[in-house]
Amino acid sequence: MNQTRPKVRLSRALGIALTPKCVKYFERRPFPPGVHGRSRRKVSDYGTRLLEKQRLRHQYNISEKQIRRAFDEAVRMPGKSGENLVSLLERRLDAVILRSGISRTIYQARQHVTHRHVMVNGCRVDKPSYRLKPGDTVEVVDKSREKTPFVVAAAGVHASGAPYLDVNIATLRATLLRAPLR
Repeated sequence: MNQTRPKVRLSRALGIALTPKCVKYFERRPFPPGVHGRSRRKVSDYGTRLLEKQRLRHQYNISEKQIRRAFDEAVRMPGKSGENLVSLLERRLDAVILRSGISRTIYQARQHVTHRHVMVNGCRVDKPSYRLKPGDTVEVVDKSREKTPFVVAAAGVHASGAPYLDVNIATLRATLLRAPLR
């Protein structure tokens, strides 16, 4: 899903930093954008739940339809639906690329996938919503490894260790060990 709104403005509205760039702007102005941003307001229960849903939606950069489908599937699974939802979203290909440190942001991870720079188990995949199974291996295509974003990633600049991933950042390869937990 392509967001045309400015990311810093969206981050301030949601109350979270969506990209590394947003962090410094959010620290400087930690209130919602616009003329009424600083005003105190009492948020209803519905407003709180809506804001949490919107945060989740924008953190994974997915559409309303995609999050609705994921939630419906999470409700049908045994266990807690909230934990199941996060597990399903974390198993998306773009989320795994972000968590492994191959990409800096979820937007960059999505672009890497759609531009066919990524292989899953040796086959190119161009769908960011592709859901990985435990044991699946994600790696960058050999031809793409010389490109600047991947050279920077191989240096370990974006490295962030998720406990459910086995990451070899030098070879730009990650393996999903188990289903992510909340």
